[in-house]
Amino acid sequence: MTVGGRIKAAWLQVLKHGLNRFTLRAAHAGRGPFVLMEHVGRRSGRTFETPLIVARTDGGFVVELTYGTQVQWYRNVLAAGGGTIVRGARRWRVGAPQLLDPQAGRAAFTAPARLALRVLRRREFRFLPDAPPPPEL
Repeated sequence: MTVGGRIKAAWLQVLKHGLNRFTLRAAHAGRGPFVLMEHVGRRSGRTFETPLIVARTDGGFVVELTYGTQVQWYRNVLAAGGGTIVRGARRWRVGAPQLLDPQAGRAAFTAPARLALRVLRRREFRFLPDAPPPPEL
């Protein structure tokens, strides 16, 4: 692993064990800008929750991939063909992530968020479409 790769991995561990604890509580309470992406581990089969900031759009959600496509939540959702977004008591099933043009991705967010995304030169966006409800038995 390169030095840059080790630094990125260390930073992700700091987020996972520090900031994520706060954002998990906020998302469970339905406060702040956070939601939880509930996903199933592609190897372990365990259910995980990862805090994210998303924008609700017609037919789904837009997410900016701050840490790229190699993060576990994204790889798990891609492998499973979807996951569940949770905010407080509300839950939305979403399908597989779809590539989204950076301009369209930024446009889904509020004006202040769009400005921040532009200044930070964020270009990795995905659309998570609403999944149809499961068939009744």
